[in-house]
Amino acid sequence: MPHFLLEVGTEELPADFMDGAIAQWQSFIPESLTEQYLTPQTVEVYATPRRLAVLITGLPPQQPNREEEIKGPPAQIAFKEGKPTPAAVGFAKKQGVEVDSLELRATDKGEFVFLQKNIPGQPTTEILTALVPQWINRLEGRRFMRWGDGDLRFPRPIRWLVTLWDQDILPLEIINGSEQLKSNRFSRGHRVLHPDSIAIPEAAQYVSCLQQAGIEVNPQTRQNHIKEQVQKAAASVQGYAEIPDELLSEVTNLVEFPHAVVGKFDSEFLELPTEVIKMVMVTHQRYFPVKAEAEDKSPLLPYFITISNGDPTKAEIIATGNGRVIRARLADAKFFYDSDSDEPLEAYLPGLETVTFQEDLGSIRDKVDRIIEVAEELSQQLQLSPEQWEKVERAALLCKVDLVSQMVYEFPELQGIMGQKYALKSGEDPEVAEAIFEHYLPRGAGDSLPQSLTGQVVGIADRLDSLVSIFGLGMIPTGSSDPFALRRAANGILNIAWAGNLSLNLGNLLEQFSEAFVSGNPERESPLNLLQDFFIQRLRTLLQEEYQVDYDLVNAVLGNNDGEYTERALGDILDLRDRALFLQQIRQTQELAKIYETINRSARLAAKGSLNTQELDPAAVVRPDLFEQSSEQAFYEGLMQLVPQTQAAQAQRNYQRLVDSLAEFTPTVSRFFDGEDSVLVMAKNPEVQANRLNLLGLLRNHARVLADFGEIVK
Repeated sequence: MPHFLLEVGTEELPADFMDGAIAQWQSFIPESLTEQYLTPQTVEVYATPRRLAVLITGLPPQQPNREEEIKGPPAQIAFKEGKPTPAAVGFAKKQGVEVDSLELRATDKGEFVFLQKNIPGQPTTEILTALVPQWINRLEGRRFMRWGDGDLRFPRPIRWLVTLWDQDILPLEIINGSEQLKSNRFSRGHRVLHPDSIAIPEAAQYVSCLQQAGIEVNPQTRQNHIKEQVQKAAASVQGYAEIPDELLSEVTNLVEFPHAVVGKFDSEFLELPTEVIKMVMVTHQRYFPVKAEAEDKSPLLPYFITISNGDPTKAEIIATGNGRVIRARLADAKFFYDSDSDEPLEAYLPGLETVTFQEDLGSIRDKVDRIIEVAEELSQQLQLSPEQWEKVERAALLCKVDLVSQMVYEFPELQGIMGQKYALKSGEDPEVAEAIFEHYLPRGAGDSLPQSLTGQVVGIADRLDSLVSIFGLGMIPTGSSDPFALRRAANGILNIAWAGNLSLNLGNLLEQFSEAFVSGNPERESPLNLLQDFFIQRLRTLLQEEYQVDYDLVNAVLGNNDGEYTERALGDILDLRDRALFLQQIRQTQELAKIYETINRSARLAAKGSLNTQELDPAAVVRPDLFEQSSEQAFYEGLMQLVPQTQAAQAQRNYQRLVDSLAEFTPTVSRFFDGEDSVLVMAKNPEVQANRLNLLGLLRNHARVLADFGEIVK
């Protein structure tokens, strides 16, 4: 079967566009072909900095013929007294058939006109001619641009177009204002190694033709070559290359013909912190560091590896040029490091007053003062010792100071890292220094969490201050817009607390610091309700997506517009997590199913009564003198035995104890509903009815200690 090739040639594309473009084409090109009743054998998407291409194999020469049923207007509108109306004539004309071809058929909504239409398959080339512009125009990404005097948008100007159906050119034209770009078979080779255009004889030879012209169009192949060459280059200087995934991906998208080049810098720069050297290499220069050994914490060697897209015979010149660049960058870093180290870290604290956090919220120093206040309340909740609080307070005071250092001004990515380094050089407690770095963790999805208690407390305090302050200004995340990364901040608070098993009353914290915000900004409204809703949504998302708890079980522990459950969830987020995970566990072991029907039936009936959801003691709300059946007495006695079990389960967070007790109680409840001495709950005597509803309400309340069973789906 034929091969089809599309190559869109451009000026150098942004590296961060290419992976997304490949994924998009891999998704919607097969989909669009399927919609046209075309099923390819393979769809291979290729990309280099100067092209996007797709090679499709196994397409048939034309669509299959098909029969399609088309529904028309209602029969009573299409025909009057057996004769076609303008509605029927118009429908037939639109479909290209005679009125006689129409038939009437009964449906659930009455009789309608139908047409059984035979549709001959179109030539595949005609369909591709229509689809290719859609494939190009549907691509999305950052930094799309217009060029020339046209309206066509693409990350970089399109300079050539190849469209081949086997050996034949599929005529296609892209018009961009006064520019007209017609497709042909001429691609372009490597800028240096093969600057001339290259003719592609047929679509199937695309990859091999480009390889001969110094281009490896398969990104995965390029990436594999880079990894192999980098490790081989490192071994040539008796070292091991460090290959960060993000750097590898970026470099793969920056070159068409990768060639690893080893460069060298002066050993004196190894006195700099390793993080600084790696930041210069990886982030600013896109070099791969070389270590003495394979271990993560192995010291660096005075070498780097760069991936050249130039002439391999000029490797020595390339290495020399790159060496001059990195030496200059490292010399700057060493100057900043030495200058910053001349003063103790605390000496830079006044400089924070000159840096604005947010125009309505003051300076970074103002924020530091607020962080200390929040950290103090956290420390009291966690019952930290005076020694622990002293470290927390010191770390909170110094946590942002490195922002005014020369090093962080030049390399903002090093914030926190340099704070830790400078704190240690200044003689600060190692745990304080560690917390200065850790309070920024996690910096994103998949990042590590702070391990020290000091780092955890300062990290939570920093994020909580940002959330209360920004929400207080009314700058609430909407849709995909979250310029202050508040969702990430809230997730960070919850993940840090859960990972560290920190027993926080988040509800009290939100209330206290919302009030403090309003006190300092009396013209503003309290952000408390918005913050509560925001955190409930974050809890819901984390439990479902990261902890894999079923949605209905999450609803059962968070409640559905249930103020009591909202207060409880925010008041003890560890208990919330434990209850959600426990429910998921007992669903898998079928223990939940054993008590579900009984609890749910009781809760539905209890809703007809007036008993509050907090009461657990039968003696307070049930009158045994109103019992008419022995099943009521048994229910009452069972509830009396359940009280200490529920209280102990709640106090110890041992919810297995509660579930076991509810399971033992289930036969008694079944007897109450369906046994020989069962009762009619909704008795005519209002006092008897209320008494029985209170029995059921008490059972519901005991179950509510674990979850709202009404939210659980069977």
